[in-house]
Amino acid sequence: MKVTVFNGSPKAENSNTNIIALSFLEGAQSAGAETENFFLINKNINHCSGCFSCWFKTPGKCVYNDDMNKLVERYLASDIICFATPVYTWNMTACLKNFADRLIPLRSPRLQQSDGNYDMKARVSRFPDSVVIANSGFPGNNNFETIHQVFKSCNPILEIYRNCGNLLKTNIVEIKDKVGQYLENVKNAGSEIIKFGKVSDELQNELKKDIVSPDEYIKIMRL
Repeated sequence: MKVTVFNGSPKAENSNTNIIALSFLEGAQSAGAETENFFLINKNINHCSGCFSCWFKTPGKCVYNDDMNKLVERYLASDIICFATPVYTWNMTACLKNFADRLIPLRSPRLQQSDGNYDMKARVSRFPDSVVIANSGFPGNNNFETIHQVFKSCNPILEIYRNCGNLLKTNIVEIKDKVGQYLENVKNAGSEIIKFGKVSDELQNELKKDIVSPDEYIKIMRL
């Protein structure tokens, strides 16, 4: 079993997003999975030009010879991939969106319809299962509504949305303990995904709990 994170945070390994992703990968590793963690901001990924050569001239192959070649290989070789991002203007970051756009060669210019929904037919035999990790520096789960809708078409097997994300690096002792418990829950989620192919409802509910109340967070961050 292979799990790969594609991290769209501009802060890369120093990001709050990566703190969550590392806990998830640690759990997956503890259950026997092979893991990789790519920081997209450090990769050379051209923007999709919309030329559709990958559909009509060189089917399945992009005109750009850049780091996406390796990343697509890793994507397809994975059993589970994780889209990880902080919330920027209610959505994923630009570098993660750019990565997602460049996955277009994996589709073909042929429509398929399912239950009244239309999509482009897959060029590959299988796509990996997907997990979504996102964090927001503000309280409230409303900050994740756009991201949830965007990734809905991927039918993710798990979505981890962390509000009040700046607490992940807090030095306040009593809150550090709560953060530690939260990250332990994320770790357990990574383990359960590998062992059972899903995360229990009980654990998912724990992942959704606030670390502190919105009012307390606003006071701590002086927002």
